[in-house]
Amino acid sequence: MSTVPARTDPVRYVAIGDSFSEGVGDDGDVPFPGWAGRLASGLADHLSGPVSYANLAIRGRLLAGVLDEQLDAALALDPAPTLVTFCGGGNDMLRPGYDVDVLLGRLATAADAVAARGIRLALLSPADPSARLPLGKLINARGDAWAEALTGFARERGLPYVDVSRDPHLRRAEFWSEDRLHMNPLGHQRVADLALHEIAGGPTVTVPAVPDAARTSVTEELRYYRDHVVPWVRRRVTGRSSGDGRVASHGDWTPVPPSGRRR
Repeated sequence: MSTVPARTDPVRYVAIGDSFSEGVGDDGDVPFPGWAGRLASGLADHLSGPVSYANLAIRGRLLAGVLDEQLDAALALDPAPTLVTFCGGGNDMLRPGYDVDVLLGRLATAADAVAARGIRLALLSPADPSARLPLGKLINARGDAWAEALTGFARERGLPYVDVSRDPHLRRAEFWSEDRLHMNPLGHQRVADLALHEIAGGPTVTVPAVPDAARTSVTEELRYYRDHVVPWVRRRVTGRSSGDGRVASHGDWTPVPPSGRRR
């Protein structure tokens, strides 16, 4: 395992990725939404040194787009980052021609570039939304294959790794937003807590209580397909992305004040 930065060292943390790292679905009342923003706040509470945060993730990006467009920008930040989190590949699972070996080869090249700069890299597997999605079995199988590849890669490189997709709790409905594709504030917070534990030695993450199972009515199911599935299919057919025209939410360093709560 790579060493945790000394508690007095400044932490400059930048996230790269797709909608998951951008924080889509998190409408909670927090200074920095999304699991990456919540992780930045957790680092500020857990560590005694100053923490700065940037987030270059943009929704809809394939893994190649994340690495080709965002990694150079992350490494070019001034001053340089001390920590980069990468989570990508979730959108690739929804495309034909999905190839784990090709994705892993691209990631290896990126990891080499980060290591050459003396920057710490942490990996996360994408969240697994397959439990209530069309083609859920296919998405789950592809997600497991990617998570398995990331597990081996992180172990080989000695990188911090959070296997979000195979967390035993995060597939439950209460962690997901209305579109069933992105996590809600509860889900983003759990991912942030898991990442804080793995990356910075934060507290062990507790097991969430199991809520009563809720049944979805036919009317709700039809509304879901109308409001979320049909627009997604339309974008695929027309070759558009939900991230077209969007820019990074935090393109430069932003200081993260501690909340006063030690973690």
